[in-house]
Amino acid sequence: MDYFSSSSPSVSSQRILYTPSGFARTTLLYLQETGSLHAISAHTSHREHLASYLVFLVTSGSGELEFNGKSYPLRAGDCVFIDCRKPYSHATSTDLWTLQWCHFYGQIMPDIYKKYQEIFHYFDAVLLGMTATPKDEIDKNTYTIFDLERGVPTYAYELDEAVKEGYLVDYRTREYKTKIMEEGIHYDQLSEEEKEAFDDEFDDDENVEKDIPNTAVNRWLFNKDTIDLVLINLMREGLKVEGGDKLGKTIIFARNSKHAKAIVKRFQKLFPEKGSHFIKQIDYSIKESEHLIEQFEEKDKMPQIAVSVDMLDTGIDVPEILNLVFFKKVRSYAKFCQMIGRGTRLCKDLLGPGMDKEKFLIFDYCNNFEYFRVNPHGKDSGFIETLAEKIFLCKARIVRELQDTDYQKDEDFREYRNTLVKELMQAISDLNDKSFIVKHHLKYVLRYREQKSWDILETEAMADLKKHIAPIIEAEKEYELARRFDYLMYSIELAMLEQKNPSKNIGAVVGIAEKLSLMQDSVPQIKEQKYILDKVQTNEFWEKAFILEMDVVRKALRDLIQFLPKKTQRIVYTDFADQVIEYQENTPIEMGNRLENYRKKVEFYLKEHQDNMAVCKLRNNQPLQKSDMQELERILWQELGSKEDYTKEYGDTPVGILVRKITGMDQQAANEAFNEFLNEEKLNADQIRFVRLIVDYISVNGMIEDRRVMMDEPFRSVGSIGQIFENDMDIAMKIMTVIDQIKQNAEVTV
Repeated sequence: MDYFSSSSPSVSSQRILYTPSGFARTTLLYLQETGSLHAISAHTSHREHLASYLVFLVTSGSGELEFNGKSYPLRAGDCVFIDCRKPYSHATSTDLWTLQWCHFYGQIMPDIYKKYQEIFHYFDAVLLGMTATPKDEIDKNTYTIFDLERGVPTYAYELDEAVKEGYLVDYRTREYKTKIMEEGIHYDQLSEEEKEAFDDEFDDDENVEKDIPNTAVNRWLFNKDTIDLVLINLMREGLKVEGGDKLGKTIIFARNSKHAKAIVKRFQKLFPEKGSHFIKQIDYSIKESEHLIEQFEEKDKMPQIAVSVDMLDTGIDVPEILNLVFFKKVRSYAKFCQMIGRGTRLCKDLLGPGMDKEKFLIFDYCNNFEYFRVNPHGKDSGFIETLAEKIFLCKARIVRELQDTDYQKDEDFREYRNTLVKELMQAISDLNDKSFIVKHHLKYVLRYREQKSWDILETEAMADLKKHIAPIIEAEKEYELARRFDYLMYSIELAMLEQKNPSKNIGAVVGIAEKLSLMQDSVPQIKEQKYILDKVQTNEFWEKAFILEMDVVRKALRDLIQFLPKKTQRIVYTDFADQVIEYQENTPIEMGNRLENYRKKVEFYLKEHQDNMAVCKLRNNQPLQKSDMQELERILWQELGSKEDYTKEYGDTPVGILVRKITGMDQQAANEAFNEFLNEEKLNADQIRFVRLIVDYISVNGMIEDRRVMMDEPFRSVGSIGQIFENDMDIAMKIMTVIDQIKQNAEVTV
């Protein structure tokens, strides 16, 4: 057995060679060699005609295997078993990999390998088909799960295509606007009789004004005439079966359980001849909901109308459905598609012998189709910050502001900053490193558990905290209203530090203090804080107070919030006259282009047009002219999409920086930039190796945006720049200057 360690510009490796006995060679399976490999730079290894079988495990990084004329992407955790008698090659990606491997052989190995092949072929899944609408919300991203570009599925089979090929049926829409659903209820527009009814209902209700907005309709106010209008239209205009005598299977999508109950009650009042089973409420408040769904799925069983609150939006397959009624607003594109999909199933002989289902009808009373024509992607499903996330980021921003020299001169401010840092670090320490979500951000979690990372918070650090830490922070197990008050007070502190106007939030605190003061005689805990409650209700306090006083108020009042009476809105049933004020029939909205991805178009264009003057300059580290930048902006903001598309995908990333990151830098240009440092007469072997790693990194990534990458692999295996250039710091500074200049050439125009 012999042990070898070797290093090259491309890899660092260790291996152990075994010398088998004659008996082992002829009778047993025997190990030939085993070892590990760590990639230092991008490279490809080719092998062929080896009397060997290979097993290797990717322990970190990623790469690709070429074998039997096919390419196989590999990442950490993947294991490979191949017959080395056939040609193969493997190559690391820019995410440089580390491998553990062993070669072995034996006279019976071909048979064993064949048997394993049969097993793998039997169970192997080459394609995973998702018969659903993909989501790209931050907390429900089905693209990320499968390592796909956000918004770009591997394959999309659109509704219009499925209809053309005869696998689904199409629909038509009837879109209504009613006066009350659009405008709400205005007292001055009511009849004298209705005004009297309004006064009787709401005179003693302090929460209701003379004008009730349309947002209240079907949330806590249910108007009989509006519901009647919808149901009568459905029964009159809905698609029928049994020769037109019976309404086809129908789903009414209701806003909430109380709304669904009101719909069922009004239907039974309007159409008593249909019996009690013709229409049923189906939601999570109904004990027999699962049984009702099973009944609804049966062609010849009741109910014929299902009034659903979320339960039938997705996941059911009832081919007999002919009518859908949107009696609630939908703003999620994925959910909207799923709801429409309830009616798309084929159904033979539904309308009679030889009369198959050819279409279905959608009634829309909430402007859903109008909305999605104008907003094809639906409501922006970007990052929705949790309360825990908001508090964390707000405290971090306060910490950053307090690092200013003027505040650091004051012991009280220093102490307050240290307290906040300890709280933030504790929140990070409480994260479970074994959690799937935390693992994805572990590098940053470990970094910001260290005190030194908080000494000075630069822009890059704040970006790290916002992107990698805040979204995974767990909520404290405290009364939610107390935490909301914390956020209110921290927001005031931050506004004061940033010299912004916090008057709105101050008004909220004053309002809370006023309400608490009214309860001090009955609640001892509130009475104990009388001094502070009185103080925050004065203008003098807010004119002079600063952030330290704000934190005193926060601590004094946060636990008192629980005593405030909860606002409740009673349910009201009205009977004001309603009418259709607008009506139109429409064909299906175009849904196919929603799966196009701006990011994909940008990346494809830039990689295919590297001869573009501006792109060429960026790849060759040449400064940009103003006209170059204007041309890039025209391409990205007009030709490929809009400036809004750009901002949505790339935020405030400068155009030149983005292009360089996508296209990388020409290898020769990168070499030329560092040419003076690659002279063996000036630098030692380790220093040259470090510089070559910089060149390789920049050629792939376009630049070094954050110098901290030089503390990670592959740089770390060589050593830190401080260690390597310990006696040549002037050279190290020159290298840093070149790194910065390369980045500047991507964003500065001359």
